[in-house]
Amino acid sequence: MRKGKYVNMLLCMFVSSGICAQQGAGRIELKDVTDGAFRPQTFTGEMRSMPDGEYYTAMNRERTKIIKYSYKTGAPVDTLFDAGSARECAFDNFEGYAISSTGYRILLWREHEQIYRRSYRADVYDYDVRRNMVKPLNESGGKVMIPTFSPDGRLCAYVKDNDIWIKKFDYDTEVQVTKDGVVNKIINGATDWVYEEEFAVTNLMAWSPDSKYLAYVRFDESAVPEYRMQMYGEDYYPDLYEYKYPKAGEPNSNVSLYSYSVDTKEIKRLETPIDAESYIPRIVFTSDPDQLAVMTLNRHQNIFSMFHANPKSGVFRLILKDENKRYIEPDWLANICFTKNGFYYVSEKDGYAHIYQYAQTGVEQQQVTKGNWDVTRLLGVDEATNTVYYESAEESPLRRSVYKVDGKRVKTRISTQTGTNSAGFSANFAYFVNRFSNAATPVTITVNETKTGKVLRTLQDNAALKEKLKEYAFSPKEFIRVETASGFELNAWMVKPLHFDASKKYPVVMFQYSGPNSQSVLDQFGFDWEQYLASNGFVYVCVDGRGTGARGEEFRKCTYLRMGELEARDQAEAARALAKLPYVDGSRIAIWGWSFGGYNTLMALSTGDGAFKAGIAVAPPTDWRYYDTVYTERFMRTPKENERGYDATSPIKLAGNLQGRLLLVHGTADDNVHFKQSMDYAEALVQAGKQFDMHFYRDRNHGISGGNTRLHLYTKMANFLFDHLMND
Repeated sequence: MRKGKYVNMLLCMFVSSGICAQQGAGRIELKDVTDGAFRPQTFTGEMRSMPDGEYYTAMNRERTKIIKYSYKTGAPVDTLFDAGSARECAFDNFEGYAISSTGYRILLWREHEQIYRRSYRADVYDYDVRRNMVKPLNESGGKVMIPTFSPDGRLCAYVKDNDIWIKKFDYDTEVQVTKDGVVNKIINGATDWVYEEEFAVTNLMAWSPDSKYLAYVRFDESAVPEYRMQMYGEDYYPDLYEYKYPKAGEPNSNVSLYSYSVDTKEIKRLETPIDAESYIPRIVFTSDPDQLAVMTLNRHQNIFSMFHANPKSGVFRLILKDENKRYIEPDWLANICFTKNGFYYVSEKDGYAHIYQYAQTGVEQQQVTKGNWDVTRLLGVDEATNTVYYESAEESPLRRSVYKVDGKRVKTRISTQTGTNSAGFSANFAYFVNRFSNAATPVTITVNETKTGKVLRTLQDNAALKEKLKEYAFSPKEFIRVETASGFELNAWMVKPLHFDASKKYPVVMFQYSGPNSQSVLDQFGFDWEQYLASNGFVYVCVDGRGTGARGEEFRKCTYLRMGELEARDQAEAARALAKLPYVDGSRIAIWGWSFGGYNTLMALSTGDGAFKAGIAVAPPTDWRYYDTVYTERFMRTPKENERGYDATSPIKLAGNLQGRLLLVHGTADDNVHFKQSMDYAEALVQAGKQFDMHFYRDRNHGISGGNTRLHLYTKMANFLFDHLMND
């Protein structure tokens, strides 16, 4: 590690065309921040490439139409659906849609009911394009989940009441595939809570390319412990919400794989060659109808195996096996790109995340990207030109750019602006939609020509926000590096107080998330309550410690089996380094965070040896034994295997060491980090004789929002900081 001063400037990214320090007359109010007055606008319609790649579809602003546009010109060329003119259409607007491969049928859904973070059920309708007619997808009525077209567009599989059904459009009939679905016991096709939360998957059904077979995963939740949450509502007596939630070391759902023949209606169990505790986070057919790619992880999540399964014979063949001494990042499973001749996969086997090309047999053909930097997303592969598209942090861990590597393995950067870029490509890779921002520039969304990188048009430039910000006085975000006593240079950003005076001493508020492979220090736009606090005399700092992303495998995985120890140490050492700055009052430093950031706040207050005068923990885990299997065991293994690690990283067990004032906040209906975690931590503090402040929000989930809730929460947090850093 490079040695130097404790805090030294890394870079200043504020260009003349961007947003620099402003000295307008307007004062930033907390309500404006929580109401989203400074939040950048994004493109209002989700763009979906049509199969030819020359056109895309999007809903209009009113969500009454689906319109077809040209990528090249941006001009509307057709209206694919109009609720006002469709026959027998019983609704005025809709929330989402899916178009079949032929374009002859469109599914529309509305009145969705959220289940968990990503899953929902909705009223789904079938629009017959050729007849201009709308009717409910399922004859029996009721809301359904994950409607999924077959490749030929003649069938649609969906889940209702935990069972799979198939709609046959040609005959206008339905077939019930499974009949054993039971709430909190058996799920077919959809996923359980922990798969949805930690593998980011809600649909585990896959159609064969010839539309003759449907493969699906069945979850047996019977042995998974049930969690019960009180929902207080408006009645005098609360209700109970019950669902299956496997905590670290507890039984998971037993998963099994099946194939269903559309012609014979035969269901065949595919005996996946894995042990009973392994995961199946993804299934997808290759271009060969006899090759179902089945992706599996062992329970420790350090061995990834991909098999090809024949849906007719049930024969499995191991295609790829990737082992890691710590764990495999599951996001890369969702990023695998299949081609007619093989697939592309991102592995960390050389110490950084890089793209590898494999033959269909699983034989490695070449390493596509190399260097001491991380690929952050595999965006796609153009088979016609053998060109690979990806996003990476090769310029800097703070930035993201979009690149292509052509068939001759010549690399070209196709995003043109410096900051944070992300891209989505048309089906033929002729065009891409780029989303760009940096610390000085709100989100700009453009349609670009892939071959030249030329901007064809701008979909969103947030000009109105730029003008609005000119009316306010605020300080710019500065990027710095903080060198800790342990010898690590940590990336950070800082917002100084408005009308900063270097001869004065200011209190500091440190924000962090700190979770594995996360990043809070990025060159991207954000205008949140850090500006409100800075306008009221605080220095606001965000530091990414060890365990965070885009700095290679060793940096992000060095916290393995002791998750929370190094992360808390880095925040405390960063606070002490910041205290050496001439304008920082080292006796008035606070730390805060949400979720993992709340957990790390508690760890820092308990192990930081008085580095912080105060801390705010929102919705924090307080002992990893309370959290779910998939996430926790990936980084900690089970409590039985790693008891010392769990004890050493438990705020509950460290409650007696708490130093500084604490505000503890939680929503009572948090299905992710349960309210019980804060309740048990509060009891540990009480028994340890530690005074603290606590606030809860009735029937609020992990996001703690709705109505006046966000303003109330941030007002409470701001007042806590004023009381203990300004007024003590």
